[in-house]
Amino acid sequence: MADAMTIFDRVLVRKRRDRAAAGFAAHDFLVREAAERLADRLEDVKRRFPLALDLGCHTGIMAEVLGGRGGVETLIQADLSPAMAARAAANGCPTAVADEEWLPFAPGRFDLVLSCLSLHWVNDLPGTLAQIRRALKPDGLFLGVMLGGGTLAELRQSLAAAELENEGGLSPRVSPFADVRDLGQLLQRAGFALPVVDGDSIGVTYADPLRLMADLRGMGEANAVHERRKTMMRRGTLLAALSRYRQDFAGPDERLSATFRLLTMTGWAPHPSQPQPLSPGCATHSLAETLALAETLGTAADGDGG
Repeated sequence: MADAMTIFDRVLVRKRRDRAAAGFAAHDFLVREAAERLADRLEDVKRRFPLALDLGCHTGIMAEVLGGRGGVETLIQADLSPAMAARAAANGCPTAVADEEWLPFAPGRFDLVLSCLSLHWVNDLPGTLAQIRRALKPDGLFLGVMLGGGTLAELRQSLAAAELENEGGLSPRVSPFADVRDLGQLLQRAGFALPVVDGDSIGVTYADPLRLMADLRGMGEANAVHERRKTMMRRGTLLAALSRYRQDFAGPDERLSATFRLLTMTGWAPHPSQPQPLSPGCATHSLAETLALAETLGTAADGDGG
């Protein structure tokens, strides 16, 4: 029996990324879009980052998108997949093969850690986030994006309906995902200060659901749930799922929708200079007094306008 914390087969995740590396550029649209969004957010932080880590770098898209933006001076790239890391190294940035669950970096090493669409394959996400926080210098920034709940809802629904109809049961064919509240709590648990999590959805359309499945394989994002069924899907079940997808999710132009939910995380390694919450009981005015004052000011303003 698998350990309770073993949700994903990490060996399979690495193998699938290795296989996807050579043709990744033909399927990298989602990682590239997420990287652009991270870079935009980083530009809003007006400071320099002498040493940064791109954790789960794929083929080096984050470095390419940054292109000197965001105050990053030196970027270290790391990926679980040796084949992905080898391709990322071609951009000239220092690159390492590293498992997100076992970070090989000294405490307080980085000013910034970025992670673009990699952490949704981690089994012990609380432990990984704690390791990221330890790898940051005090007042260092973590900025990451991962797939969240609602991702591939159309595919999930179609597969589930087809399996129930044709096989009388469900198998874990699509990965479980976290939601905004989960990640906010996990950032706090990991010791980050000022944690913020928000979500956004990206809609993609396909002429054929098989193209969606091809993109998932090309990104190295095919099912790696540890308890997945190890045999191929029955032909009848696959055909039923494709039919359901076309029936339920085709738009007026007959193209099929696929939703990817992106959850963006921001957290800072604690530092005394950061804003601190007020201690309980230190307020000088009660809430009732504040509300009464606001009502008085509002009434006075109305009178002045009359």
